[in-house]
Amino acid sequence: MSDSLVIIPTYNEIENIEAIIKAVFDLKKDFDILVVDDNSPDGTAEAVIGLQGEYPNRLHLEQREEKSGLGVAYIHGFKWALKRDYQYIFEMDADFSHRPSDLLRLYRACANGADAAIGSRYKKGVNVVNWPLHRVLLSYGASFYVKLITGMWVHDPTAGFICYKREVLEAIPLDKVKFVGYAFQIEMKFRAYKKGYKIEEVSIIFTDREKGKSKMSSTIIWEAVFGVISMKLRSIFKRNGF
Repeated sequence: MSDSLVIIPTYNEIENIEAIIKAVFDLKKDFDILVVDDNSPDGTAEAVIGLQGEYPNRLHLEQREEKSGLGVAYIHGFKWALKRDYQYIFEMDADFSHRPSDLLRLYRACANGADAAIGSRYKKGVNVVNWPLHRVLLSYGASFYVKLITGMWVHDPTAGFICYKREVLEAIPLDKVKFVGYAFQIEMKFRAYKKGYKIEEVSIIFTDREKGKSKMSSTIIWEAVFGVISMKLRSIFKRNGF
């Protein structure tokens, strides 16, 4: 068993899942993988099951009954990890927008003193490949907006490529995390920030998916826009045990 677990949430990722799993297992450091699949109709879970014989005790699968949001899938994965002895717990997409080799850089950042390491698209300018201009502006603008509202000076607060030390996830009341989309990523970082944990950004190059379909929607965007304000207010007034 590795000290590090990579959580990969999936819904209809049959075109990517086998390749991303093999890419992670080919790295020089050992990582375990947990795929959290939201009942993909395209056979994603079955593909994972087919690979488990090649990677015994390293490749794990949790199958959920329905598609209920990215945040819910990650919370499920976090709880699964905390029942075991993992010390470093990672979030990563299945679609190769996050380079598996950058897992090593996030790991080193946490092993060398950070409590959470973010694979940041915006630490050094804008490092995004194959996004249309309007999506770059939306994402970059959202990052500035979050900094303005929360006071959390993280360049890429909506990033979904992260390493958390175990103690950070143990300190966050996971059942009280409210949001499921982009706002989930913001809320997790904000909760860590409010508890005084050291957050470090590691500059990465983000490449938009080449295979499969994006899960982005207007609902997710609006949740982030309005959710940040409500999250900040809850933190001020300590509502819902924030």
